[in-house]
Amino acid sequence: MKLVDMTVKNYLDVLKSEAPAPGGGSVSALSAAQGAGLVAMVCDLTIPKEKYAEYKDLCQQVKAEILEVFDELVIGIDKDTEAYNKVSAAFKLPKGTDEEKAARSKAIQEATIVATEVPYEAMSLCMKGIEITAKIVGKSNPNASSDLGVAALNFLAGIKGAYLNVMINLPGIKSEEQKARFKDAEEMVKKAEAAADKIYKEVLASL
Repeated sequence: MKLVDMTVKNYLDVLKSEAPAPGGGSVSALSAAQGAGLVAMVCDLTIPKEKYAEYKDLCQQVKAEILEVFDELVIGIDKDTEAYNKVSAAFKLPKGTDEEKAARSKAIQEATIVATEVPYEAMSLCMKGIEITAKIVGKSNPNASSDLGVAALNFLAGIKGAYLNVMINLPGIKSEEQKARFKDAEEMVKKAEAAADKIYKEVLASL
């Protein structure tokens, strides 16, 4: 069963067990998906209300944008666990002959690259989510403004968590060319920290 198809209780039971997956990558994607869900909720609490008519078009646009991010993040919850399982399976391949060793090494490299790509993709989605959230701070239903602050915190947790998963897998990639694809990950985190902090402070000041 996919993680996203479990009840919250079942998911948490698996998470707290000795099973190595789901781990931090799936949790990071889930955190960010919750952030996206909150932004969509704030839009729905704004769009139909006549008193916030001036924000209607903006919130409709933001809702469409954030739901695309939400859908990708939900997929990412299971993608991260699947990527870990591929790495684990690759390490279990036989290595008795030179041919087996070569095949095993190739499989490990391919799986490790995927296990780095998945959280890196999640980082990009989190960054996009923060940027979308910022569009409606102060331009949506003020009774739900705190939810935008919580959304920003969830996106930030998601991107920083995903970054840890990029970094733990990066040393396992032998190709410098492949490693270079992830060189902007650290800068992305710094950018996200600044943007999420701005949202949080603006929301807090409005309460």
